[in-house]
Amino acid sequence: MTDPEYMDRAEAALAAIERSCDRINDATDADIDNQRVGGMITITFRNGSQLIVNLQKPLHEIWLAARSGGYHYRHDGNAWVDTKTREEFFGNLTREATLQAGQPLAFTPD
Repeated sequence: MTDPEYMDRAEAALAAIERSCDRINDATDADIDNQRVGGMITITFRNGSQLIVNLQKPLHEIWLAARSGGYHYRHDGNAWVDTKTREEFFGNLTREATLQAGQPLAFTPD
């Protein structure tokens, strides 16, 4: 993947996270806060816990930091997948956000 291809896909993923946060806040009482600074989004939950998603441009990866640990994702041509577990990024983000919020939340790539 070229650098411009990576940036297009990575920026699309960050925009999808922001849209998902807006949908969650409109549809639930989760009251999550998301703040984007450059290639990093910090999602803060009512209980003060956070998820941090950031771009790792030199590696062409997206990283997720959660209470359960850190995850690294590379695009396989179809989706962002974890470099160790092969889990899909948005599915994992949904799981981690649900755990940290204490209620079902859904993050999607669209």
